[in-house]
Formats: sequence, C-alpha cells, structure tokens
Amino acid sequence: MPDILLATLNAKYPHAAFGLRYLHANLGPLADRAAILEFDINQRPTDILEALLAQSPKIIGLGVYIWNARESTLLAANLKRLRPDVTLILGGPEISYETEQQEIAQYADFIVTGEADLAFAELCEKLLAGRRPLQKIIPAELPQFAPLGPLRLPYDLYTEHDLAHRVVYVEASRGCPFKCEFCLSSLDVPVRNAPIDGFLAAMQSLLDRGLRQFKFVDRTFNLNLNISKAILQFFLERYWPGLFLHFEMIPDRLPEALRSLIRQFPAGALQFEVGIQTFNDDVASLISRRQDNAKLEENLRFLRAETGVHIHTDLIVGLPGEDLSSFGAGFDRLVGLNPQEIQVGILKRLRGTPIVRHDADWGMVYSPHAPYEILQNKLLDFATLQRLRRFSRYWDLLSNSGNFRDSLPLLWTAPSGEIHSPFHTFLELSDRLYQSMGRNHGIALQDLAEFLFNHVTRITGHAPDQAAASIWQDYQRAGRSDRPGFLRPYIGEQPIPRRPAPMAGIPGRQRRHLA
Repeated sequence: MPDILLATLNAKYPHAAFGLRYLHANLGPLADRAAILEFDINQRPTDILEALLAQSPKIIGLGVYIWNARESTLLAANLKRLRPDVTLILGGPEISYETEQQEIAQYADFIVTGEADLAFAELCEKLLAGRRPLQKIIPAELPQFAPLGPLRLPYDLYTEHDLAHRVVYVEASRGCPFKCEFCLSSLDVPVRNAPIDGFLAAMQSLLDRGLRQFKFVDRTFNLNLNISKAILQFFLERYWPGLFLHFEMIPDRLPEALRSLIRQFPAGALQFEVGIQTFNDDVASLISRRQDNAKLEENLRFLRAETGVHIHTDLIVGLPGEDLSSFGAGFDRLVGLNPQEIQVGILKRLRGTPIVRHDADWGMVYSPHAPYEILQNKLLDFATLQRLRRFSRYWDLLSNSGNFRDSLPLLWTAPSGEIHSPFHTFLELSDRLYQSMGRNHGIALQDLAEFLFNHVTRITGHAPDQAAASIWQDYQRAGRSDRPGFLRPYIGEQPIPRRPAPMAGIPGRQRRHLA
C-alpha cells in the first residue's frame, strides 16, 4: 500500500491530471512510496473516499481546481470525519489564492500554494520522517526546469492506457508575461522555458510509444520564436497521419519564420487556441490587456487563407466597460475573419486575479460559488447575461460543432445577398430556440436542423428548397444516415452517400469543419 496518494477530480474522465504526474515525478526517493488515483466530478465523493481509504495511505495530496472545488470540499470534509489521522495536503490554483476564506481550508492539515512540484515533496519527506512543520500554509517557490533547476519532466508517467484513451498534456514553458486582469496566468511570472533538447527527447519518447495527439498548455507558445520554431520543426519532420497538435497562441505575434513552418503542416494537424477576448481598445486598456488588433486580423486571415490550421478563438462576455453593442460588434468582426470556432466565455472572477478592482466602478456582481461567473454589471443586467449564456451554448451546438458549417450563414445572409449582423441575427435565433425548447442541452441534432430550417425560411426569408439543400448537406456531414421528415418534401429519396472513412487521429469536431 502506498504511503502517499496523489488524487484529484478531473472535469471529465478523458482529462489526465498533468499536475499529479509532475508531483509524482518530483518526489525523488519517495516516488516508490506514492501512487496516483484519478477521479472525475461525476463520481460520488463517498465512492471516491472509499477508493482512497482502501489504499490505507498516510498522506493524501488533493488537487483543487475551479471545476472540482465543491466536490473536493465534500470529499475533504468526509475524509477528516472518518480518518482524522490521515494527513490531508491541498494544492492547486483554486486553493492557492484567498486560501483562508475557503471552507475546504479548514479540513486541510497543510496547504501548499503556487507551483507545488518541489514543495510537496519536501513536505512529505518531513512528515514521513516525523518532523511536522508548524505552519499550515506553505508558499512554494517557483521551480526551475532541469538542468537549470531540479524540476523533472513527468512524461514517462503517462501509461499506455493514457496514451490510447486520454488527453495528454505537455508544456514547453510556464508563466505568462502579460497582465490581463481576468487571468490567473498574469500572476505566473517570470516565463520559464524547459530546456529544449530534454523536452524534445521526452516528446520523441511519447511518439515512440504511439502518442499522436499532444495538447500544449503553454499560455504563450509563440512567445519565444526559437523554441516555437524548434518544436514545430520537430513535429513536422516526424509527421505521420493522425498527428494532432494543440497550441495556445498570442494572437498578434506570427512572424514569417513561424508562418513558413505552419504552411507545411497538412490540414487538420494543427489547432491554435487564440484568445482575443475583446476588440474594444478601451476595454482592453481597462483590464491591462495589450493587443494589436490590426495585426491579429492579419494573422487570422493568413491562417485561414494559406494554412490548414483549425482556429479556436475566444471572446469574453461581461468585461468591465463592454456593453451589448460593443460585444456584438466584436463578435461580428470575428465572424468576418472566419475562424472555425468562436468560444463565447462568460467572465469569471478567479481567485487572486486583480479584475476585482473594477467591482465598484462597474457594478460587477459575481456568483460567490465556483466557477464564479458574472451575474450582472453596470452595462449588462442579469436578464441580458442570461440571454448571452444561452447564446454561447447554442453557438457551440450550431456553429462550433461543425454540424451546420454551410447552412448557419443563411441566418445573416439575406436572400438578396445583403449581409446582416451575425451577432444580432443569431441572438434572435437563440431567443426563439430557448422559447421553443425551454433548455440549452439534450437537443437532438435533427431537432436543431428542423428549427434552423424553419427560422431561415420563415424569419430570414430563404427559399425552402435552397435552405433544405444546404441543411441536408450539413446533416450528412455530421454522419447521419436518415432522412429527416421535414426535409423529405425537398430532397425526396435522394441516395444517402456512403460515409467517408474517418480522418485518422483528427477529433470529430475538427473533422467536420474539414469535411
């Protein structure tokens, strides 16, 4: 039985806990006395507790995040009621800030704040040697990657099952040089890069073991040009069908040296997550965000016109100073740049972030419970934010999913060819969809297709046969082999084409955008 259990509740089963693997990799001589147990938030806390206690550990290290804060609190409370002799150590970004204000803190024996990779090992060594520290809250110093520092890479701790069935996270750097006030990464300075030779050797090992999907968690992958070039060149030289690489990119930094490499990747091999957040310069200045919007637009046009990159962009609703009109204008501007995905996120007041300095001036009201989403502010009342929450969800179902890639633009394209506001036309559809369905989840694809057909024919004014042809094409792209009743008058008994073979290794959503 292990003396040390490393545990957390992931948001979903396929998400492998990257942080736990870093902790285990840096336990040194205690590594053989430790084990990792992963759960997800859909499991009952009492069942999780049963699994933990079955291992008879002396120490449990629990990773606390915004998505598992409530469940982790229940787990910690029950653990200390049943087994107060088991030492509970908490860590993770959620517990690292405003620590003593959180209910879960009262159940912990110790809390390690910050990047706990090395501090956790030092604490466990003391505890197992009978040297119990006097302080409960232990701030961790920023670790440096080996060989510049002692921080060891964790990639050999991904199991064969992980590589075959789960999202595998990697990082070539930590930290972020920017100061966006809504983001925890703005507190992670300085930026520290893993020595490139050792990092690429670890990536080669993962490739040799069969991994084909890599999710980089670096906040600013393209910050250091030499490192990002080396990584892209490494994977380009080893490209194999099914290779899929996800990177988070600074939106306004894409020099020719990177462009020339990106052009060479086949369509579907790269996904860039591009955080735009707002196009309003005054709002960006208010929240300390530096961004060259003209350069950003140039970069997105290049990616769409000259590469096969799948672009996932982010906008935030609820930022101080941004009203409905300003957000809508930014949304329309982004739709015009044609990224495959636009994630409309609701502003969250993450613990420790300086966004709180705007609370009084802008009437910012947040939920006190995770994920701490904004409820209203001076410019957006609660009812409007509820509409925008539904807008976000329906946009994900209809647009980001790739299920209505060709037919959705009928919403903002009049029969005459005149282009209207994508934001306002989709907001109208969103309102009507909610009035009709009464929910924003569990809606069948056929029901969405029929609603879209009725809307673009009755509200937008498109000819039914033309709308049906477009929706039928999208419906087949989604892999369906039935003929919806509402389309039969227009498509008749058209043969349903055989489904094309799946594009190996490319996730389904990205595949639909490519088809």
